[in-house]
Amino acid sequence: MIKKIERRILQGDSIDRSEAVSLLDDAVSLSALMASANRIRIERAGNKLALCSIINGKSGQCSEDCKFCAQSVHYETGVDTYEKMSIESIVETAKTLEHEGVHRFSIVTSGRALHERDLNWLLEAYRILRQVTALELCASHGMLTPQQAEKLKQAGVSTYHHNLETSRAHYKAVCTTHSYEERIETIKSCQNVGLKVCSGGIFGIDETDEDRIEMAFELKKLEIKSVPVNFLMPIPGTPMALNQLPSPECILRMLAIYRMILPEAEIRFAGGRAYLGELAKNGFQGGVNGALSGNYLTTVGNTIAQDIELVKSLGFYL
Repeated sequence: MIKKIERRILQGDSIDRSEAVSLLDDAVSLSALMASANRIRIERAGNKLALCSIINGKSGQCSEDCKFCAQSVHYETGVDTYEKMSIESIVETAKTLEHEGVHRFSIVTSGRALHERDLNWLLEAYRILRQVTALELCASHGMLTPQQAEKLKQAGVSTYHHNLETSRAHYKAVCTTHSYEERIETIKSCQNVGLKVCSGGIFGIDETDEDRIEMAFELKKLEIKSVPVNFLMPIPGTPMALNQLPSPECILRMLAIYRMILPEAEIRFAGGRAYLGELAKNGFQGGVNGALSGNYLTTVGNTIAQDIELVKSLGFYL
């Protein structure tokens, strides 16, 4: 079955939902599935791998009640809270990351949406970053109006990050202060002004395997080419503090299925990769072709030097 699906995908055909679900069966060899996903990745997406990094430009006091998030005002998590970082600090961090080998850089700010009071600060930061670095500039500022999206693009942003997080059906169990459709509206607003969109989700937020697969098909429908996959790092004080993550083997199987659903996408390890330990290497050999590197929003990630050494050893080029 795997070989038959692989041949069709390599010929430009698509896998359907029922086929994707069938690959969840333990009787389907995980090693064979990952090998197939790796061949699809090589043929449809190539061996180039991009490292990206982020900076938490504004932290905490978010009005939304996303049940996994350390920055929500609804939960007592002890996370550092601060208003806008100085543009000078952001620029110096970006320069350092570029020197260490990062290709893409994003300022991330907490909050439901991008407030006009913060817009000018961000536009100035992105304009300076465009002038003094060669980094591809990404942005992650919650929900946007079409006018804000256009201004970010004019300032030098090429990609907007806005996760779906999970399936449409499961989303209401994750967040009640805004809807799934509102997230999709922001994605479409960005696409309509010519911004690329980076969108994925989180494994471990009480979703089912079918929810994960449904999210992948939603991303396919939206023509998303950059798909970050996070693994929940349970934060004390949040409603998901005691959540158990899927097994590493389950995660590797799902990543391979994602490659089959999204053959040309950049499927990227994002937050929580450390949960996989040494098995993260297997992910890069089973369909993954991107990584968020360095420190994350409220947690610590792999060093850039470690990631460069790893992916080059696996045959990727940067």
